Amino acid sequence: MAEQVALVIGGLAGGLLPLLLLIWVSCCLWKKLRATFTYEELPGSTAASGIQGGKLYPPHAGTQPSRPPGVPFVVLPSLQDRDWVPLHRGEWAQAPRDPRLAPEPMRHPSRGSFGNAGMMGTINPELYKFLEDKSETDFPEGCLGRLWFSVEYQQEAERLLVGLIKAQRLQIPSETCSPLVKLHLLPDERCFLQSKTKCKTSNPQFDEHFIFQVSSKSITQRVLRFSVYHVDRQRKHQLLGQVFFPLRNETLAGDCPHVIWRDLEAESREPPSEFGDLQFCLSYNDCLCLLTVVVLRAKGLRLQKDPSFVSVFVKVSLMNHNKVVKCKKTSAVLGSANPVYSETFSFRADPVELDTASLSLTVVQSARGETSHQLGRVVVGPYMCTRGRQLEHWNEMLSKPKELVKCWHALCPPPEP
Repeated sequence: MAEQVALVIGGLAGGLLPLLLLIWVSCCLWKKLRATFTYEELPGSTAASGIQGGKLYPPHAGTQPSRPPGVPFVVLPSLQDRDWVPLHRGEWAQAPRDPRLAPEPMRHPSRGSFGNAGMMGTINPELYKFLEDKSETDFPEGCLGRLWFSVEYQQEAERLLVGLIKAQRLQIPSETCSPLVKLHLLPDERCFLQSKTKCKTSNPQFDEHFIFQVSSKSITQRVLRFSVYHVDRQRKHQLLGQVFFPLRNETLAGDCPHVIWRDLEAESREPPSEFGDLQFCLSYNDCLCLLTVVVLRAKGLRLQKDPSFVSVFVKVSLMNHNKVVKCKKTSAVLGSANPVYSETFSFRADPVELDTASLSLTVVQSARGETSHQLGRVVVGPYMCTRGRQLEHWNEMLSKPKELVKCWHALCPPPEP
C-alpha cells in the first residue's frame, strides 16, 4: 500500500514539475515582451487616464497627470479634453465632441498661395464658384445670331430626336422679327420639319422637339441643317442664317441628349464654280507653332456618274517648297454633291517656314476599291505659291493669330494624270 502511494506521489511530482517550469518560462518571456513594447512617455505629454483591473477610469481633478506603471501607452494631448461618460459595469469611456461645433479659426501663416482662404476651418466661397457660361454673352463681331439645340439617337428604335431650344441676337431686317426654323436631314432636301413662328422677338424661345426616322447604318452620313427665317407681314420667308451639324458617333454617344450651340452662317450668294467650291478655316498659333485647318463643307461638286464611286473626302496636305510634308484626310461622305465635314486638322510649322509653306486641299471621290478620282483642288499659301483670294486668306490668317479665318474657295480642275 505504501509503495502504491509513493508511486502516485512520484508520478504527480514528475508531471507537475515540467508544467511549473513551462509556466515560469512563460512568465519570463511575457515580462521581456512587455518591456520591449512599452511606449515611452513623450516630452510634454501627460497621462489622462489609467487602467486598473482591465477597466478604464476617468482622470480626477487635482491629481498630477502621469502615466501609471501598468499602462503601456499615453493619451495624446489632442484627446485629453474629451468628455468622459459612464458605461455598463462601472466602466468609463471618452465621448467625442459634438460634430456640429466648428473648430476655432486659426490664421494661416501664408496668404499668398490661397488668396482669401486665410482661415483654417472655414469655407472660402471663391473656391466653389461655377465657371461662367459665356455662350450667352460672348458674341463675335458680325454674328448673325446663335442657335441652341439638342440631339439624341435611339439605337433600338432608329430615331433621331432633335430638340430646338432657343435663338439669340438674331439680326432682324426690320424693327420687328418673327422667326421660325426649318430642319432638314441632308442630303434629303425635299422633306423637312418646321417650328412654330415666334412673333416680334429677336431672342425666341422655342422648346420644341422633332423626330427623324433614320437607320443606324446611315446616321453618321447625315447632316442636320437648321434654317432660320423671318416671316414678314405678307407671310414671305426671308433667310436669316443657317447651321450645319454633321452627325458623328461622338455626338450621338450616351443615353442623354447633347445640348449644343452654333452661330448662324450666311447663305452663299455666289453661284457655284465650274468644279465646285470648298469652305474651310485657317488659324496659326505662333506660341505652339501649330497651323490649324478646319474643313467645313463643299458644294456643287461634279460627281462621277459611275455607280462604283460612292463617297467623297478631302485630303489636306502640308507642303514646303512644293514638296509634301504631311497628309491627312477627312471621313468619307456617301455620294453627296454638297458634303459637310466640320473636321479639324493641325500641322506643326515653325514661323520661319511660313514663307515657303503652303496647304493643298483636294476633293477626292473614291470607289469600292483603291480607285479614286480627283474632283478639284485649291492651294493657299504665301506670295511665292498663290495669288488672289488664296493669298488673301493666308495673309488674313497671319494677321489674326489664334483666330479662325473662314472663307469659300473655288476648286481648280485636277491636274492631268
